[in-house]
Amino acid sequence: MSTVVFAKALADETRQKIMRICCCRQLSVTDIVEQTGVTQPTVSHHLKILRDAGLVNVERRGKEIYYTLNQNALATSCCKVAETFAPDVELKQINK
Repeated sequence: MSTVVFAKALADETRQKIMRICCCRQLSVTDIVEQTGVTQPTVSHHLKILRDAGLVNVERRGKEIYYTLNQNALATSCCKVAETFAPDVELKQINK
C-alpha cells in the first residue's frame, strides 16, 4: 500500500474510531453502527476506504460481514511511512 493511501485512510476521525473498536475482535456493520453512533451508510463508506487500504480484514458469515483490524498491515504501513519520511539505520535493521 502506498503511503498516500495509508495516510488518507487514517485521515478521518470516524475511520480511526472504527479501527480502534475493530481491534482484536470481529464486528458486523450493525455492531460498528451501534458503537460509533454513525449511520449505516456512513459506516459502510468508511469501511470501504479501510478495506481498499487493506486495514481491515473481512469475513462473510451467511448474510453478515464481519470486520477486524488488520494489525499486520497497520504495523507494516507505519514502518513504511517512517522509512519514507524519516529514514533511520536502526529502523531499517528492525524491518529486515
